[in-house]
Amino acid sequence: MKKTLLFLFLLGSTFAASAQEKNTSQSYIEQFKENAIALMHQSGIPASIILGVAMHESGCGNSNIARKLNNQFGMKGNTTNVYYKNKKKVRTEYKKYDSIMESFEDFARVLTERKKFSRLSELDPLDYTAWVKGIQRSGYAGSRKWGAQVLAIIEKYKLNLFDSKTDSTTTKLAQAQ
Repeated sequence: MKKTLLFLFLLGSTFAASAQEKNTSQSYIEQFKENAIALMHQSGIPASIILGVAMHESGCGNSNIARKLNNQFGMKGNTTNVYYKNKKKVRTEYKKYDSIMESFEDFARVLTERKKFSRLSELDPLDYTAWVKGIQRSGYAGSRKWGAQVLAIIEKYKLNLFDSKTDSTTTKLAQAQ
């Protein structure tokens, strides 16, 4: 009986540990780089910006908001959402998404459709530094360190290698103006 209980306990612990396994930076990049590249071609936003901001805001998908609400960018909404942290009910203004990809698409929509980000469409899609500075100046994040932190992620993981200047990117940027 004791052996059976011990076995069940160890089995449960194994499942619990694997369920709470954290993403590494590299696994996050591998998981979402193709989505970021596709979104770059649709929206004109560099893939390095999409991935760099997502990695920073979500802690590579490990934050509670990322895990419980599929919110990779710290986007806030007009409604209150609820999730549970350590069996406690947490109310938050952060948006909840049906999927992680929906979060990525909403980030692109916000940067391309909101007036305060309209100057981003004038930037070179290969100049990730200008994009980070432009996003920060437009009021995306309140922290003065935000831009430097996102740039450090982009440079550390060479996310700019995913960026490309294509006809569809140029077309999307022109349409956003």
